[in-house]
Amino acid sequence: MKFYPEGCNESLSRRFDSVEQLRQTMVSGDILEGKVLLCDREHNLHIDLGGVRGIIPRAEGAVGIEEGTVRDIALISKVNKRVCFSVMGFEKDIYNNYIALLSRRSVQQRCINEYLSGLTAGDIIDAAVTHLERFGAFIDIGAGINALIPIDMLSVSRISHPNERLFEGEIIKTVLRKREPEKLTFSLKELLGTWQENAARLQPGETVTGAVRSIEEYGVFIELAPNLAGLAEPREDLFVGQQVSVFVKSVIEEKMKIKLVVVETFDTVAPPSPLNYFISCEHLDFWQYSPYGAQKQIYTDFTGQD
Repeated sequence: MKFYPEGCNESLSRRFDSVEQLRQTMVSGDILEGKVLLCDREHNLHIDLGGVRGIIPRAEGAVGIEEGTVRDIALISKVNKRVCFSVMGFEKDIYNNYIALLSRRSVQQRCINEYLSGLTAGDIIDAAVTHLERFGAFIDIGAGINALIPIDMLSVSRISHPNERLFEGEIIKTVLRKREPEKLTFSLKELLGTWQENAARLQPGETVTGAVRSIEEYGVFIELAPNLAGLAEPREDLFVGQQVSVFVKSVIEEKMKIKLVVVETFDTVAPPSPLNYFISCEHLDFWQYSPYGAQKQIYTDFTGQD
């Protein structure tokens, strides 16, 4: 069974007019989603179900909350966002109104047992970007369970912060890079094309846009795509992240080099380049970025990573 990142499957978001409708979902074991209206002082999550009140008790808010391996900020941060849950039962408040007792933890445990436990290194899945830190991007890989894409696995082109590549809330494809007993590590760069695939979109004599990624004494590295960069001669009026237009002087495949000339500079910081996926399969055993016969070989071998 496939589990989606929270908020990505509209069919799970339903409104209920009666307790009986909710009771039917409990009997059938349905997975649902709803928006968190409030996180109260006890860190219980109050859910918008329509005509019936719903509460996810703190202990049922996430796998690891009760054990102390997940902090309560993981619950607080869900206010005004959709979360998944199943119906555990019902109780009445002091006014004799029914309250639906919900569990997000049980859905996450199902996701682990029925979906994530079966993934192997090289498997490609959908994920949602939840948070960006300097060291990498946190992603929801199913039912609100988080994993990390380290910054050096976001692209072949080097960046100083993940916000140069992704934005929070973005839906992406990602590949499982490494599996450890308590941690799954993912990667993005293997899905964004080889050097040849990206360079094939360029022709000498063209002028294209790019982003300044690194300024060295011997030249300036300009990102032309997430997995492709070229080198231009040094200039004093450039800054890292700057948007520029560049003239493609030459493309040298055997050296994986693209020589550029900066034509015009802009005062704006370049926005993240659109992600173009060059992979349509659901699993990779091996990926080679560099052209065969190139002086430098860059590749990822997913076999034996488990």
